[in-house]
Parts: sequence; structure tokens; C-alpha cells
Amino acid sequence: MANHKSALKRVGITAKKNLRNRMITSQVKTAVKSFDQSLASDDQAAIIAAYVNAVSTVDKAAAKGVIHKNNAAHKKSRIALKYKTLA
Repeated sequence: MANHKSALKRVGITAKKNLRNRMITSQVKTAVKSFDQSLASDDQAAIIAAYVNAVSTVDKAAAKGVIHKNNAAHKKSRIALKYKTLA
């Protein structure tokens, strides 16, 4: 366990960052899954809304540094490919 005051602070900061990163990563996964589920339905409005939400969520995660920019580009490319095959 940490012996110094600064080390104790770092433990707390790391725990907060870890929680934040897991939360954002979970939001990305949920947005992508909801987009995939909306593809199963034939509601164009729902598909477009889910697509915009998924791309936005991935962009925000990359901007915050939670996922790498290339990882974000890969996710968005996959989402766009699915979206375009539908159209």
C-alpha cells in the first residue's frame, strides 16, 4: 500500500480516471450495439438517430483520450459500412 501522501493521492486519482474511462468505454459499446439492433428494425429514423449517436459517442471518447484515434476511426468505418449497405 502507499506510504506517502502523494502516493495516496495518486491512488485516488487513478481510481477516478479508471472509473471514468470504463464508463465512457461502456457508452461506446452500448451506442454501437444499439446501432446494430436498430439495423434489425426497418425504421429509417431510428437507424439514422442510432448512427449519429454512435459516431458522436465514438468521437467524444477519442477526443477525451479514452480510445485511440485509430481505434475510433476503425469503429466509425465499420459503422459507416453497415449503414451504407443498408442505404
